[in-house]
Amino acid sequence: MENVKVGSIIIGNNNPLVLIAGPCVIESERLCLETAQRIKEITDQLKIPFIFKSSFDKANRMSLDSFRGPGIKRGLKILAKVKKKLKIPILSDIHCREEIKEAAEVLDIIQIPAFLCRQTDIVVAAGKTKKVVNIKKGQFLAPWDILNIIKKVESTGNKKILITERGVSFGYNNLVSDLRSLAIMREFGYPIIYDATHSIQLPGGRGICSGGQREFVAGLSRAAVAFGCDGLFLEVHPDPDNALCDGPNMINPDELEKLLKEIKNIEMALKKARE
Repeated sequence: MENVKVGSIIIGNNNPLVLIAGPCVIESERLCLETAQRIKEITDQLKIPFIFKSSFDKANRMSLDSFRGPGIKRGLKILAKVKKKLKIPILSDIHCREEIKEAAEVLDIIQIPAFLCRQTDIVVAAGKTKKVVNIKKGQFLAPWDILNIIKKVESTGNKKILITERGVSFGYNNLVSDLRSLAIMREFGYPIIYDATHSIQLPGGRGICSGGQREFVAGLSRAAVAFGCDGLFLEVHPDPDNALCDGPNMINPDELEKLLKEIKNIEMALKKARE
């Protein structure tokens, strides 16, 4: 497997499990800074590598009236401030080729959204930046289909690739996690991230927006780590019930801390068993 380096963090193989976490969307500079600071305090204490995530634009919302975020210019300024002040790597998603050059000047990881993962021009343009590219596997794809997307990034000479599992469509307004996909996709030679918060999303479940079942986040996270993954992706908000986007599938920092302590114990038990 390729080791993928993000700043001082190395992802893959026997390196420590990494956490990618933050609010679904940038609601304000203050919320981003305070949430990132709180997560950093938790991860520093537990010695878990941390990459901050938040979106400057949620371009694939169900309703025209849904909150989308501050946009690329203001959003990147906020992310740059978080990165500089807290000295942590930053991840955010792009939605068209025109955003990629500007985003690459700030982001450490460029994320390809699940709904756009088959858009060749976007994937190739992201690869050409030579930044780490995180491909969110579309909920409409089989795990082996991701190999074709990997090859698109590799065609640019870029092998700094992460693959993120976020559930698969299971009838209408529902997702299910098939943890076999973690092992299947890992065979393609790149680190695998499990997105526990989007995997419990109920797409369009509220008519004008998505619902979610956050009560399953912890269990699925524990299962994915025990099964085998290189990192967890968790959307975290200080007040999920009043979040402006994807609140039903986010957890708060206290829930995160409890979960990460459990995850750390699982990770340590696995390493001991392999000695």
